Amino acid sequence: MAFEEKRAWIMAVLAVCAYGTYLAVVLAGAGGAPLTEASYGAALLWTVGAAVVGQIVLDVVVSAVSEDSNQKDQRDREILRFGDHVGQSFVVVGGVAALCMAMAELNHFWIANTLYAGFALSAVLGSVAKIVAYRRGFQPW
Repeated sequence: MAFEEKRAWIMAVLAVCAYGTYLAVVLAGAGGAPLTEASYGAALLWTVGAAVVGQIVLDVVVSAVSEDSNQKDQRDREILRFGDHVGQSFVVVGGVAALCMAMAELNHFWIANTLYAGFALSAVLGSVAKIVAYRRGFQPW
């Protein structure tokens, strides 16, 4: 398995775990009350922070045990670019949706959660695109 594919797997798993943990904490914290009254700030910061630290630590560990961690060829660069383009589209969609919510003066809870969902989808779907490109082949257009 290529080093960049390993990084994509790490990113996908961490993003799913972090966002899933965040949702569980916020939904449990609501306790039957409306979600807009749930305390979400600390959970959001902790899960994002833990995912970032986890990504860094796991990247260091994987690069230390991988022999090909510094080797990238043209195919790797094209797959990385392709995956980043797929992922970035969801950052843009989340940002535009949050902007529209802010203009509609919706609750901060919904705006923050829309942005976080956009970032999480970006990480997961960008990583999935990279993994699929590595596993099934990649044909640049």
